[in-house]
Amino acid sequence: MQCERLIQLAKQWYIHVKDETMAPARMIQFIKNHAATCDVCLADPDLDNEINRITELILPDSKIPKAVRLQQEQEEDIDSDDVEDVEDEDTDSEDDDEEEEEEEYMDDDDDLNDEDIKAFD
Repeated sequence: MQCERLIQLAKQWYIHVKDETMAPARMIQFIKNHAATCDVCLADPDLDNEINRITELILPDSKIPKAVRLQQEQEEDIDSDDVEDVEDEDTDSEDDDEEEEEEEYMDDDDDLNDEDIKAFD
C-alpha cells in the first residue's frame, strides 16, 4: 500500500475488529470506500491484490461473497484434482466394489406394497 492514510486507518479499524467493536466486513467496506475516493490509492496498481489478501485474512469464509468463495473453491479443486487423479487410479477398483455392494441393498423389488400391509391387519 502506498497510501499512508489508508495504512493508518486500516490499523485503527483492525484494532476495532479485534476489540469486536467493528464487524470485519465493515472494515473491508471502509477500505474499499477509501480506495475508491483517494487519489493515491487509485494510482496504486497493487492495491486490489492487497485488499483481496486483507479480505481473506479478516473475513471468515461465511462472510466472503459467494461468487468469490466459489471461484476460490474451483481454483483449489483444480490444484487438488491433479494429486487426486494419481491416487484415484489405485483405488478405483475398490470404490467400484463398494458401490456394487451398496446397490445390492437398494433393490426396490422387495419393497412391501399395500396388500402385504393389509395381510398383517
